[in-house]
Amino acid sequence: MSEVDANYVELQVTTHFSFLRGASSPEELFAAAALLGLPALGVVDRGSVAGIVRAWDAERTTGVRAIIGCRIDLSDGTALLLYPTDRAAYGRMCRLLSIGKERGGKGACHLDWSDVEQWNDGLIAILSPDRADVGTEAALARTKRIFADRAYLALTIRRRPKDAIRLRDLANLAAAARVPTVATNDVLYHAAERHMLQDVVTCIREKCTIDELGARRERFADRHLKTGQEMERLFRRYLKDASPVSRTLEIAARCSFSLEELRYQYPDEINVPGRTPQEELERLTWEKAPDRYPEGVDDKVRSQLVHELKLIADLEYAPYFLTVHSIVTEARRREIICQGRGSAANSAVCYVLGITSIDPVRSELLFERFVSAERREPPDIDVDFEHERREEVIQWIYETYGRTHSALTAVVTRYRARGAVREVGKALGLSEDMTAGLAGSVWGWSQDGVEEKHAEELNLDLADRRLVLTLELARQLINTPRHLSQHPGGFVLTRDRLDELVPIEPAAMEDRQVIEWDKDDIDLLGFMKVDVLALGMLSCMRRAFEFMENDKGLKLDLATIPAEDPATYAMIRKADTLGVFQIESRAQMASIPLMAPRTFYDLVIQVAIVRPGPIQGDMVHPYRRRRNGEEAVTYPTEELRRVLEKTLGVPLFQEQAMRVAIECAGFTPSEADLLRRAMATFKLVRRQRQWHRFEVVM
Repeated sequence: MSEVDANYVELQVTTHFSFLRGASSPEELFAAAALLGLPALGVVDRGSVAGIVRAWDAERTTGVRAIIGCRIDLSDGTALLLYPTDRAAYGRMCRLLSIGKERGGKGACHLDWSDVEQWNDGLIAILSPDRADVGTEAALARTKRIFADRAYLALTIRRRPKDAIRLRDLANLAAAARVPTVATNDVLYHAAERHMLQDVVTCIREKCTIDELGARRERFADRHLKTGQEMERLFRRYLKDASPVSRTLEIAARCSFSLEELRYQYPDEINVPGRTPQEELERLTWEKAPDRYPEGVDDKVRSQLVHELKLIADLEYAPYFLTVHSIVTEARRREIICQGRGSAANSAVCYVLGITSIDPVRSELLFERFVSAERREPPDIDVDFEHERREEVIQWIYETYGRTHSALTAVVTRYRARGAVREVGKALGLSEDMTAGLAGSVWGWSQDGVEEKHAEELNLDLADRRLVLTLELARQLINTPRHLSQHPGGFVLTRDRLDELVPIEPAAMEDRQVIEWDKDDIDLLGFMKVDVLALGMLSCMRRAFEFMENDKGLKLDLATIPAEDPATYAMIRKADTLGVFQIESRAQMASIPLMAPRTFYDLVIQVAIVRPGPIQGDMVHPYRRRRNGEEAVTYPTEELRRVLEKTLGVPLFQEQAMRVAIECAGFTPSEADLLRRAMATFKLVRRQRQWHRFEVVM
């Protein structure tokens, strides 16, 4: 990394979260800025702050400060770059964007001068004009009137005929209006070699080929990051004055806001006045525990509940549990079948509150897989609802918490290998059959699998320059965001206004709204989400229950279904499971006759064993041999017998890996969870560190 260049800050950076405009990720831009010695970057995506969390995360990695902002294009064509100077101004900028998005609909942001005038307090504005004409003069006057000493005019070299005259005229307009000028490079990509990809994404946006793009192509080819020395050289050539360059430091100093200042506050969930959320959660837990344990709450159950409630209190997660409980209670009041799943099944509190139906105490599941003091990640409870009636639950949440305090998280839809090949090939003018053939030869989820060998296998001519460029640019396009869509059911709920934390926009689906950040973004910021998911099998079960009651006189629900029905298991052993949730895949249907499940726990193992972990770890065949009596069941130690007895000495579940670390290596439950996560996510450095400790203790 070079020394920090204290002469210049690039204030107009567009990331690839300005969909199909920017050609570089925040991570690439900040890494390049660090190499160039730039102290900060101003991120101004169009009508959006979708990329600022990634920019803030890149700041923590590179040391280059992220200046938060956005670009808005007003109804009269005026382009304004806005930067909040403090937390309150950031909230106003988010409110402004939310208003524009509500007015414009999905993917649009419609604003005019009256909106800017209403929400300008604390925002710095840089007018970014293309020409020095009467319209620019009027826009500059309005900017000055609204923003006063927070108004600036951008000078950007456009590399076109008479550019020096244009810059001089713009500087003269600014001087006449007493508005300071500031130099920007209007950056679209981090390095010069990304210019060609930027042309391609412009073609995709404009739905044309590179030959048809014409004047819609960006007018100059050096919209990449530059050093302060280079910017001073360029502007001295045009203006004989370097002050527009150094003035960027002034603006950077005024913009002190950082995402570190965002304080997410979960909404209070108190049903009885005078009680804190924690007190209410504890009251509900001990009140409902006898319903789940009619034979009595023994010492083991009591100890587990006390342990969980203490950890929930330490991490201040009680309101979250109360929210999920209230949603599940409302669904059941409406007779909507619902069921919690995932790691929440490790929580005895969730079981007692009726969120999940598996007793984690009896199954010896570890709460730390769900919530860990060391990990300090927000809990994530997934609840499935009948897919035909889930919308009732979603609308109840909107009505209960309000549309300014609740919204779904976004999903960033990105280009995968096949889509990248198709889009780039189409933009470069390749024939449809050629792009279809290339796309068909590439693994769709591949991150870098677009290679020359795919063209060779199709006997295509690698001397064709456009074909080679297609392969090269498709590799660059992979993982680039295409657009934002809505999460299947991940709700973000807040005590204060959500639209002052992040802009809210209408979803494509009627009566839905989403924020601009996805689940990875909100995880980085420590936001909690409630997953309200749909499961078609629950709707199927609803119809089955109604059929049995109406035609057979047999009233059943999820809790009273016979657990070990012989006829059902006989059907399963024949692999007659098409349409049966969890065991309907080809891999499951091929494996089921070999396992011949006869009990519910056999099915649990059956679902778990057809997974990458047990398969790659060579655990499937040893388990089958032991189950069929072809191999002796042995345990290295008595401690391992207690952990692995249910699976005949073969570790199949992540909880078993955690138990092994606890029983045999002295790990705490939280440390064991860190080991599990490191193994599950292939984080090699952490895994080696944890595994070394495991080996030493063993």
